[in-house]
Amino acid sequence: MTTLALGPEWISPDYLIETFSLPGILLIVFAESGLFAFLPGDSLLFTAGLFVAQGEFISQPLWLVCALIVAAAVLGDQVGYMIGKFFGPRLFSRPNSKLFKQENLEKAHEFMDKYGPKAIVLARFVPIVRTFAPIVAGAGRMQYRTFLTYNVIGGVAWGTGVTLAGYWLGQIEFIRTNVEAILVLIVLVSVVPIGIEYLRERKKKQRAAAAAPATPAPQQQHQPAYPVMDDATTQLRRVDPYDQPQQQYGRQYDQGYGNQQPPQQPYAQQYPQGYGDQPQQYGDQYPYNQGR
Repeated sequence: MTTLALGPEWISPDYLIETFSLPGILLIVFAESGLFAFLPGDSLLFTAGLFVAQGEFISQPLWLVCALIVAAAVLGDQVGYMIGKFFGPRLFSRPNSKLFKQENLEKAHEFMDKYGPKAIVLARFVPIVRTFAPIVAGAGRMQYRTFLTYNVIGGVAWGTGVTLAGYWLGQIEFIRTNVEAILVLIVLVSVVPIGIEYLRERKKKQRAAAAAPATPAPQQQHQPAYPVMDDATTQLRRVDPYDQPQQQYGRQYDQGYGNQQPPQQPYAQQYPQGYGDQPQQYGDQYPYNQGR
């Protein structure tokens, strides 16, 4: 957002209004809403209200000026939504482009994630974000009816609110004689949300960087135990009596399974007392059948 005190003369609000009058205002509002971020927005509408109050450079009545500004703002957001819907993936995949910066797209994306559909209304009052918010909404496939509803609400609130503020304040003598200072104040008030958000992100990164060394990485927690385990394993291997399995098994079993001799006597001869002789024995030991 540029003013006569902070930017080149050819995009200062008073120069644009004096040169192009109301058609120039509508064209800039349309472009700034969904195409070019670095154009005067809030300051332009405020200055338009001042000139309507003074009756200079703008001959149309206030209600018509507000209605046309709202229409230009809504149409500009509609174009931004369509750009995001059809070209969104390409815009986000490119690090930088002439018209769109990846950083601005990411800021608008974070703004949309934080506030949801109502971000379309809130973004109207935040420079740069209001240009890329409809693009992000289109790229994110926000329902068109939802976008249109919030787009109209935001366009009416922003287009009429800032213009009426300039019109009413323009009737005050102090405001008329200090237009440049008032416009600079508008710029500062507009960028306050951006500055606050920047400071929050900076503090968040500093806290994350300060807390990172206190938490060791998972792989570093187990590294000191590996050499000790290796030494202990080596020591166990030295004292383990089964460390040489081939030699031990060779000594214990000199004859293979093929050299073992089968039993010389039948099974009945080795065990002459079979199971048939045992009932008497168990009968003597456990006389359950004897009378009491």
